[in-house]
Amino acid sequence: MPGQRTLLSECGHPEQSVLMPELVHAAYYRDSYRVEFGRSELTVSDAFHAVFMHRPTWMKLIMLSRNYLASLFGIAVPDKAKIMHPRMRSDYKVGEKIGAWPIFYLSSEELVAGRDNSHLDFRLSIVRVEEEQTVAIVISTACLTHNWFGRVYIRLIRPFHRWGLKYLIRQAMLAGRL
Repeated sequence: MPGQRTLLSECGHPEQSVLMPELVHAAYYRDSYRVEFGRSELTVSDAFHAVFMHRPTWMKLIMLSRNYLASLFGIAVPDKAKIMHPRMRSDYKVGEKIGAWPIFYLSSEELVAGRDNSHLDFRLSIVRVEEEQTVAIVISTACLTHNWFGRVYIRLIRPFHRWGLKYLIRQAMLAGRL
């Protein structure tokens, strides 16, 4: 039906992404989700804000617990304030942080943020996709593991990550932020 938004759907990693196909295919874990914008004027930074800067308190508390446990293993984690009270800005540059994550790449078409740790490197990509009559975003995650700990970690969090990311995207859609 024309004018109706497409529901959230799983998809492949966008070809136009700056993340090299070799990196994405070599990832121990990867996923991609597509959703049409209800507001075509949004930038990739706006899309990041719409999805990741409105986490419910219960989710923030789970993240703080995860960060505490990770810190016991010497893994770098963001400070509590970045989780509980993330700051939104109107513009960003490569090297700055958006939420708790450093930005690796930023253009009008894509934002890539993430973190490099001893056990794994992860990248979050938000790609703006303009098609005939629609504007959509594709949110992708790619995790490269470095050792057994990274592989065990991914296996443990994978179900929560998949559910949580889809939950955050749906909440942004329902609230009219996307």
